[in-house]
Amino acid sequence: MITAVNTAVVWVLDQDSAQTFFTEKLGLETRMDVPFGEGVRWVTVGPKNQPELQLTLMVPGAPMQDAESAEQLKSLLAKGALVGCTFTVEDCQAAVKELSARGVTFLQEPQPKPWGLSATFRDDSGTCHELLQPHQ
Repeated sequence: MITAVNTAVVWVLDQDSAQTFFTEKLGLETRMDVPFGEGVRWVTVGPKNQPELQLTLMVPGAPMQDAESAEQLKSLLAKGALVGCTFTVEDCQAAVKELSARGVTFLQEPQPKPWGLSATFRDDSGTCHELLQPHQ
């Protein structure tokens, strides 16, 4: 049976730019940055206090998709049509203020939701992510 999630994919347009965004702006750490076949890299990041979870910053294309599918996925990324991760924070208001100061673009300021206080931002590839301060 499944016991945990180890790795989740975040589709990006440029791994270098995404790695910088996720580490310097969001404060995650790089876990891996290694060659993964011809012209492909395996780049993962994750929260410092959650070593068992990695986000793979993956550019659409070989070996995962054929050229046509990769271009369709890149087009969806560029449109901002993809949804990514929910990142847990202790204080959503403070996190939005800090991340905004680092250049993160928020689409939605903190709002109460049934699952907690939530704000939405875009990464540098256009994917929407959520900051969540869960109900206590």
